This record gives sequence, structure tokens and C-alpha cells, in this order.
Amino acid sequence: MLVVGIAGGTGSGKTTVVKKIIENLPKDEVAVLYQDSYYKDMSHLPMEERLELNFDHPDSLEFDLMVKHIKELKKGKTIDQPIYSYLTCTRSPETIPVAPKHVVIVEGILILSDKDLRKQLDLKIFVDADADDRLSRVITRDIVERGRSVNKVLDRYDKTVKPMHLQFIEPTKRYADIIVPQGGNNLVAIDILTHFIEKNLQKKNN
Repeated sequence: MLVVGIAGGTGSGKTTVVKKIIENLPKDEVAVLYQDSYYKDMSHLPMEERLELNFDHPDSLEFDLMVKHIKELKKGKTIDQPIYSYLTCTRSPETIPVAPKHVVIVEGILILSDKDLRKQLDLKIFVDADADDRLSRVITRDIVERGRSVNKVLDRYDKTVKPMHLQFIEPTKRYADIIVPQGGNNLVAIDILTHFIEKNLQKKNN
């Protein structure tokens, strides 16, 4: 099993990179673990407090569970990936079964910030993008997917997203084996990554 970590700032194009890598690989060879599924359940807090949560701080995530799930996949076991709602800031009672595959991609803004999680990654990738481009994507996503107003998105960006990026996300670039500028638009980098993964798959199959 090859475990690939794909990190990078909010709106950097990580999800696009993941999708394009999957499209270029044999069908049913890849499983994906999304960091967003592992945010801590906050159902014990009043809704007004949940709306002020800082999702860009490492303390908001259950890294121990992510590490446990990767280890179980490596042992050939199917795991139950949580389902998290940004609208309610709670975990759903339902889960998504994820079966072990030859390639497991772990995607998220903070996955390189946790030492134990980094140890589970065979290849560490950091997707880099200009701050203005990331902000534009964040505004579009948060309005459409998370029901926030433009003013709320900009306020959150200034108070948490930008400072957390500088404090916790940008520094993890030093742990990356490969840095991909321009996110999902960098077709050359994605092609190189795909060939690396394919070569690894061929070795395992042989």
C-alpha cells in the first residue's frame, strides 16, 4: 500500500489535484481519506458558539483517529470514515466504509502538521497557490457549500484563515517531498505524480 498525503492551504486546489490523480489511475485502485471528515464533534456546544469555531487550528481535528484508520487500512481492514457537517459542526451517526486499496490518498490543510500522521505517509505533497487565488475560491465555496455571507467569509478569513495559514499550514511545506505550485492547474506536476504512483503500483503488482 502506498499512502500519499496531499496538504496545502484552504482553497489551494488540493481537491482538484486529488481528482485528477484518481482520474489518471486504474479504476478502484485508490481510496481517499479526507481531513474534513475528522473534525471533532461539537454537538455539545450551542449553535452560536459552533459558528465561531476555528477549523484551521490543529486542535480542531482528531488526528489519533486518522492515524488509527490508516494503520487499519494497512492491515487490510475496512474502516468507517466519519461524516462531518460544516453546517451543524457535528458528526453524522452514519459513516462511510472505506476499503483498503493499493493507493490511499490522505487530503487536508493540516495533515502535515501532525508528527504521527506524517510517519504514516510514504509521499508528502504540498499544493501551493497564491493567497488571492485561495481567497477567491474560499469565498465561492463558503457561500455555496456552507451558507455563509460574503462579509462573514471575509471576516473569518481575516480573523482565522489567514493567521492560521501563516502559523500552522505554510510552515508544514518543509515536510513535503514535492511542492505543487498553481494547484490543479499544474498539469505537469500532476502527470509526474501520477507516473510516480503508477510505477509504485507496478512494483507491487510484480
